[in-house]
Amino acid sequence: MTVRRIMGLETEYGISVPGDPMANPMFLSGQVVSVYAAAQGIRSNQSSWDYAFEDPLRDARGWQLDRQTADPSQLTDIEDPTLANVVLTNGARYYVDHAHPEYSSPEVTLPRDAVTWDRAGDAIALESVRLLAARPGQPPVNLYKNNADGKGQSYGTHENYLMPRRTAFPDIVRHLIPFFVTRQVVCGAGRVGLGVDSRGVGYQLSQRADFFETEVGLETTLKRPIINTRDEPHAVADRYRRLHVIIGDANHLDVASLLKTGTTSLVLGMIEDGHLSADWSIRRPVAALQSISHDPGLTATVELVDGRTMTALDVQWMYLEAARAWLDRRGSDPEPEATAEVMTLWEDVLTRLGDDVMSCAPMLDWVAKLKLLEGYRARDGLAWDDHRLSAIDIQWADVRPEKGLVHRLRDRGMLLDLVTPEEIKAAQTTPPEDTRAWFRGECVRRFTQQVFSASWDSVVFDVPGRASLQRVPILEPERGTRAQVGALLEQSADVVELLRGLATPD
Repeated sequence: MTVRRIMGLETEYGISVPGDPMANPMFLSGQVVSVYAAAQGIRSNQSSWDYAFEDPLRDARGWQLDRQTADPSQLTDIEDPTLANVVLTNGARYYVDHAHPEYSSPEVTLPRDAVTWDRAGDAIALESVRLLAARPGQPPVNLYKNNADGKGQSYGTHENYLMPRRTAFPDIVRHLIPFFVTRQVVCGAGRVGLGVDSRGVGYQLSQRADFFETEVGLETTLKRPIINTRDEPHAVADRYRRLHVIIGDANHLDVASLLKTGTTSLVLGMIEDGHLSADWSIRRPVAALQSISHDPGLTATVELVDGRTMTALDVQWMYLEAARAWLDRRGSDPEPEATAEVMTLWEDVLTRLGDDVMSCAPMLDWVAKLKLLEGYRARDGLAWDDHRLSAIDIQWADVRPEKGLVHRLRDRGMLLDLVTPEEIKAAQTTPPEDTRAWFRGECVRRFTQQVFSASWDSVVFDVPGRASLQRVPILEPERGTRAQVGALLEQSADVVELLRGLATPD
């Protein structure tokens, strides 16, 4: 098999106005999105997201949560006309979510593409900040690609993976929990302080681990679960399910980001194929998640239900060896280079972590940040509870290259980059060619004034001369690609011609 599947990343950026802790984050987030949309010629004051087929209260375990009992934060299918919400020409969604600007990348099919369009989101966030700064009298607004403010608040970085609905959800839960509990050794972003309010002294692997409270659940902002059960496929519902992963951190380093999506895709493939027959369930997984995060020495152990005691690295090695056996058995792979890249880097990183953690500094966020912080600690004699280290932690994630510390490491050639600046720049405005994101993004680019709204599975046009809006469904994520509709889009002088061409049988 392969690492290939429909996937995407979502990032909520931390936001602040230096010197003004009372600044309204919802208003500021709206400014961030609107100023970028305006610069791209996209209207942010219209109903630009199509909520018609969204259903955030459907639970993968087989029931529907009553709207009267749902927390308001779960009602993501309600339009708020006061908040900016746009679809970009690269097929992404850029909007205000829970008082943060959020960039939801377009659908891609390979982990390296996930890295590229995620990095494009960082470039878009940076451009938004610079556009705001150019406004006369505008107070400086900063954005941070992190997941915790150090004062008790956490905001999400989510992953989405399309799966066949035939895969039994209990199997997904059983095999993914041990993987998610331990994969932070590879893709954790690192954080100064322990506990949700960071009052505990020390450094940990993950930005998000301390904020999880349960194993399985529908919520995303309270009682956060390791496995989220939202059953909102944004695709043909009886054929697909979308696994909505909320336990990840926001990554700056390409290798960590590629392994986050690539290894997860491989594990999902093994689950779908029935390859993972052994039960590697961990006793008290929430506690295990946090104990692993609190131990950058990687010596913390967890107990499996079968009685074995293992480190997080041990568990990750089990998944890696299982993936190797699965790939060998399956044989043919439509994306052999992409799969080989993930497998090679996965093995290399696990080997390095076992031998010398700091050798992973060019590849893994939490190690790169730890190495930087240890340098400050050695130079200035700082204890882990020194407020200067917390400030450095925040500065690490600043999207501005002149301020963000991770950018300085990149500029000095100290990080292993997998995508080029040219690829990132192109991905800011151009959608992936091999998913429906191509159709969505190109429609926004070519017919901006006629795109009334859009969503992952639709584009709605306001066609001159027609009394009703025209919705074009795109429920198959691998339909609407450049190969399928590129020529039609090129030939269509206006929306009327496009709709006529779409209605014409092949």
